[in-house]
Amino acid sequence: MLPLPEFTLHSPRTIDEALGLLAKPGAMIIAGGTDLLPNMKQGLHQPEHVVSLQHLAELRAIRVEQKVLVLGAMTSLAEVAEHEDVRKYATALAEAAGTVGGPHHRRMGTLGGNLCLDTRCRYYNQSQFWRSALGFCLKKDGEVCHVVEGGKKCVAAASNDTAAAAIALEAVLVIRGAQGVRRVAAGEFFVADGARNIAIARDELLVALEVPRVAKRVSAYEKLRRRGAIDFPLLSVAVRLDGSAVEVVVSALAAKPRRINGAQKLAATQVEAIAEAAARECNPMPNIDGDVAWRKQMVRVMVKRALVRAIGAAQPST
Repeated sequence: MLPLPEFTLHSPRTIDEALGLLAKPGAMIIAGGTDLLPNMKQGLHQPEHVVSLQHLAELRAIRVEQKVLVLGAMTSLAEVAEHEDVRKYATALAEAAGTVGGPHHRRMGTLGGNLCLDTRCRYYNQSQFWRSALGFCLKKDGEVCHVVEGGKKCVAAASNDTAAAAIALEAVLVIRGAQGVRRVAAGEFFVADGARNIAIARDELLVALEVPRVAKRVSAYEKLRRRGAIDFPLLSVAVRLDGSAVEVVVSALAAKPRRINGAQKLAATQVEAIAEAAARECNPMPNIDGDVAWRKQMVRVMVKRALVRAIGAAQPST
């Protein structure tokens, strides 16, 4: 059993208090802790101050407003997966949340924590001893990328299930900092840098996710993993249909989720053509477990599965 490093735990009662604590050097947020604590045990994060958000009840609400569905960042993944309004207005998000880890992870883990999840790599998510034997890597303590020989940029994979769904659903992330509140489209929140692939400062706080409520919109999410629970995605796919218009987002292949450009030029019923477009555009990297060629082939399969389910959901019931 790997021990936790020493740190000071803070439990603020207000968002302003939390923001003040995050301004401390070496401070990190803990929400559910399902990812941060294992990473701390492996020496991947060594914060001097850990700021718990457990007592910020205002970050837990799910509410339906006139044009948007608002989900607080501290809402548990289990509630996101099971909430009637999320399943109705943001099906892909509910399905994505329902595939994270196992039941205990979803009860503890939060929506905000999953959206801000650290990227993963077979050369990074290892013990301190294992990484030191390899000379560390570009993401942590080293100067070499073991995935791309001679690479100067980290390519650790985005492994948060909810990211692809948030992008496909045109969601907006509400971020609060010392300078006030700003809103960032999910498609712009994630960046192509495995070292840190989210556009949020370390002294800022994600407070909510806003999902547009659009009439007759349907969506679906599919996940490829070795086991039916617990595992991080080897591939994740989210699709959105607005009538005949389609959006396909693929993730877990690189540091940033990828919108399939070819899909936007096709009608939703052109399932085979959309799946082929996705397979052409996606080139998995050997950054996580799973054969690269197999993962590429599965892009076609998983896109088809998600599209077929979404099209079925869009059909009027008889």
